[in-house]
Amino acid sequence: MAQVLEFKLPDLGEGLTEAEIVRWLVDVGDVVTIDQPVVEVETAKAMVEVPCPYGGVVTARFGEEGAELPVGAPLLTVAVESAEGAAVRGTSASGPSADRNTGSGEGLRPAGDGTGPAGESSGNVLVGYGTAAPAARRRRVRPSAFTAPLSSAPAPAPAPSSSPTPGIGAGEPMTAASTAAGASASASALTSAPAPASAARSSSVAPVAPVAVGHSSAADSGQMEGADENHGPVAVISPLVRRLARQHGLDLRHIAGSGRDGLILRADVESAIRGADDKRSADPEVQSVSESEPVAGAGERIPLRGVRGAVADKLSRSRREIPDATCWVDADATELMAARAAMNGAGTGSGGAVPKISVLALLARICTAALSRYPELNSTVDADAREIVRLPAVHLGFAAQTERGLVVPVVRDAHSRNAESISEEIGRLTEAARAGKLTPAQLTGGTFTLNNYGVFGVDGSTPIINHPEAAMLGVGRIVAKPWVHQGELAVRQVVQLSLTFDHRVCDGGTAGGFLRYVADCVEQPALLLRAL
Repeated sequence: MAQVLEFKLPDLGEGLTEAEIVRWLVDVGDVVTIDQPVVEVETAKAMVEVPCPYGGVVTARFGEEGAELPVGAPLLTVAVESAEGAAVRGTSASGPSADRNTGSGEGLRPAGDGTGPAGESSGNVLVGYGTAAPAARRRRVRPSAFTAPLSSAPAPAPAPSSSPTPGIGAGEPMTAASTAAGASASASALTSAPAPASAARSSSVAPVAPVAVGHSSAADSGQMEGADENHGPVAVISPLVRRLARQHGLDLRHIAGSGRDGLILRADVESAIRGADDKRSADPEVQSVSESEPVAGAGERIPLRGVRGAVADKLSRSRREIPDATCWVDADATELMAARAAMNGAGTGSGGAVPKISVLALLARICTAALSRYPELNSTVDADAREIVRLPAVHLGFAAQTERGLVVPVVRDAHSRNAESISEEIGRLTEAARAGKLTPAQLTGGTFTLNNYGVFGVDGSTPIINHPEAAMLGVGRIVAKPWVHQGELAVRQVVQLSLTFDHRVCDGGTAGGFLRYVADCVEQPALLLRAL
């Protein structure tokens, strides 16, 4: 006898709370195996495939291609044989009844308890990374009745979770690169959707009751995501409820929850929004202002979501929080271009042709040398502690324009790489970006960003800093211009360099010194020999 298991969109990590369905990989009626990718989704970080932890026949799909689903929403249902279903759930074939196999809804919780056939079934489900082995065996605690108080069921502390840890077109300023802005790096949060009242609970641990305002514990942190930013915890589980309140400027501490133990539900926030709208409409001053405003035309509306939404949020936050300033200088890049030509024309090595080195890689190598002299620009600001944090390693981000928008892959430990190694890594990450296969870990953790907008045929720009970094170097096109060289007018290859920096971490003298050193290395590449 087959049992139907529900697979829900798991916790995506990195603070992501929704994903857009790009392409279904299976149809209703298809037979799927454990850990087989079933749907391709796009998050604010990347496009990834989601593996299903169950094996069986697909009986239903939830959501069409292009639809956006929140974490915890059903993706599909799978009919499995009772013995296999028991293996997936970590129980015997005759143990659980049908109401115990409706899907746990906990994206990062193990599906089995590690006993018997469960060892062959799926474990943790993490988007873009497949599945892991099941967790260690745990004794299952079941409440005496569904209607019993939640606090009466003992609940072990939730299993620890983990999440990966930001970061121009990969190529030369004249041929491949793009404007920069980063993909966000924010802490991941575990979420779970409460089961309907008509359905029995399905979980390997006892449910945890929502925490009342003013109380917190280790067991609570997995169910209720912390607190209001400045005033302690609030009784809210869903990040969607938090976001809805934040978008409408509502203070959750002033909203009475209608859920169990005062839990604030989405209906409570929507009711508060309607109350605020009614109050504004009843205000004659507000009415007079709104009536005097022109009515907007019926233009096309494009949702800010996915990669575009993440970029918008990142840039807005950077402008709000960072007091930035920009300085720029023109540099003669003739010698740099000659040095690159000499490197790439050096012949073949023992393993064949010598890999080509891009101009972007040479500029990246110059940046790492300049950051070793001016470490203030390889830092971040802890606004809460009022401290500047200087970072020991240089993780260099570069912006890549793809069909799905702008992404910023990160070259890890760029300070320890030579120009050839940086060029190879930029090429590898760029190919992954164009294929939509970058993982969140490859898009986060950057400490400094190199932005090549020369591909657009422009000379200069004032880039927006990739929050929470402290600086970004912009590079324009390299173009032949009249230039005074050795006291005579000549035609030289000239490039404009612009540095946008956080004025909290340094003053203009430091920023000017950094930019001047970069320009000197562009004009005289031999200066880099001192940094080797």
